[in-house]
Amino acid sequence: MMRKLFACLFMLFVTAIPPAAAEAVSLERIVALVNDDVVLASELEAEITTVRRELERRNVRMPQPQQLRRQVLERLIMQTLQMNVAERRGIRVDNATVDAAVRQVAERNGLSLAGLRDALSAQGLDMARFREQIRRDIVLNRLRQQEMNRRVDVSEQEIDQFITRNQEPGREYRLSRILIGVPEAASPASIEAARDEAQQIVQRLRDSEAFASLAATASDARNALEGGDLGWRPASQLPASAREAVETLAVGEITDPVRTPAGFQIYRLDDQRGSEQQTVRQAQLRHILIETNEVVTDADARLRLQTLRERILSGSDFSTLARANSDDPTSATAGGELGWVNPANLPPSFAEVVRRLEAGAISQPFRSRGGWHIAEVMAWREQAVSEQLAREEAAEAVRQRKAEEETELWLRELREEAYVEIRLDGLR
Repeated sequence: MMRKLFACLFMLFVTAIPPAAAEAVSLERIVALVNDDVVLASELEAEITTVRRELERRNVRMPQPQQLRRQVLERLIMQTLQMNVAERRGIRVDNATVDAAVRQVAERNGLSLAGLRDALSAQGLDMARFREQIRRDIVLNRLRQQEMNRRVDVSEQEIDQFITRNQEPGREYRLSRILIGVPEAASPASIEAARDEAQQIVQRLRDSEAFASLAATASDARNALEGGDLGWRPASQLPASAREAVETLAVGEITDPVRTPAGFQIYRLDDQRGSEQQTVRQAQLRHILIETNEVVTDADARLRLQTLRERILSGSDFSTLARANSDDPTSATAGGELGWVNPANLPPSFAEVVRRLEAGAISQPFRSRGGWHIAEVMAWREQAVSEQLAREEAAEAVRQRKAEEETELWLRELREEAYVEIRLDGLR
């Protein structure tokens, strides 16, 4: 609502200034109304620039300008709708979380923060805008996780069926896809029209049109502007109809349109490999946790952990310091030990740090939902999958598969229930 009020005031301001001055702010016109919010032309142009760079990096042939503009505007509309929901639900991301995410981006690219800032500048981005993109992405991820927790249930029967179907090691597929969406309550005529559109796209692909370019132009999936790239997916996480279609393909081939709850999907098999399901890599882990509060700031917690880390590296006993300093009541009495842990079962920020540690290494201070930590991997091992772990992994695989379908349906519902008025010529 505040953005809408700002936009209205801004338009009044523009009408009151001379034409020459108005030209300088002409980009700040409204290009779409989205419920009580707006999408501004400057936002659209900035996002188009970002998408163009990404498509060039992936060597994807650029869609026609009008098609690209339509896809990017639709992406911004969907982001706005989701951010509105997140705001109503009180989903917030504090600066410390954004700081940690920015540091992780820099570390993954082998850069210091200053180096990251320079790299962004070379691409026409400033650090402030990059941080807001990171903040938005974290908010949207948390929102989708929250929504899927509400919408997706996994029954014991589904777990049993999954284990029965996947007793032997399966395969993993690297896939790309194009989705022609179908509303949940679509008429037979709408379904048939979507089927026809999907068949036409399949024919264009078989006539050697580039998959990534068609995905960027025609796909209704949220990864359309990434060329439809899904990355590696275990066969078990695909809908049954999609798995049956994909497992018959040779690398480089595409499926006929596959009907799923979200619509008609066209998959391309980019690569395949055997999946390793018999063992899991576990870390023997211990940590020291410092919680933040009204008295202990993030800076205080980080400095304190840095001091503790230096003492350990100088010969002090980790267990003794954990018992005296850790705010984790469960592990502190055990010298900070968490036992043998599968990193996949840790919070994402914690897991990412642990996976990078070699045996005997102590991490730099890092932040998770619970506070600030230092962690040590005492040893790594490959552990045979137990029945309990097999059921946990089966439940997660079923949940991921259902969440993939349910997310597309939820996004479609958001779009259909929203008031959206597009104010760009040729895109209405």
